[in-house]
Amino acid sequence: MAYPCAHLESIRRVTPKTPEGCEDCLAEGTHWVHLRLCMSCGHVGCCDSSPRRHARAHFRKVGHPIVRSFEPGEDWMWCFADDVEVTPVRDS
Repeated sequence: MAYPCAHLESIRRVTPKTPEGCEDCLAEGTHWVHLRLCMSCGHVGCCDSSPRRHARAHFRKVGHPIVRSFEPGEDWMWCFADDVEVTPVRDS
């Protein structure tokens, strides 16, 4: 179930900066488990199950709160700031 989030205004129509994988893992030569797309700027980071947790690190560094799963067939979103799942924004 999705809960209200105070950061929905941060969601933008974004283009993934590195559609081939986690931007930071690619730069470091490390690996990831699952990918998350920042809905403010298009940064692609790895999930909290990944060794380096770059999606959460991106939130802590720049404050962009909402990510969407960047895994095939998944469309859920998460707000790091409120620690809640948010209802996905559907493209029209």
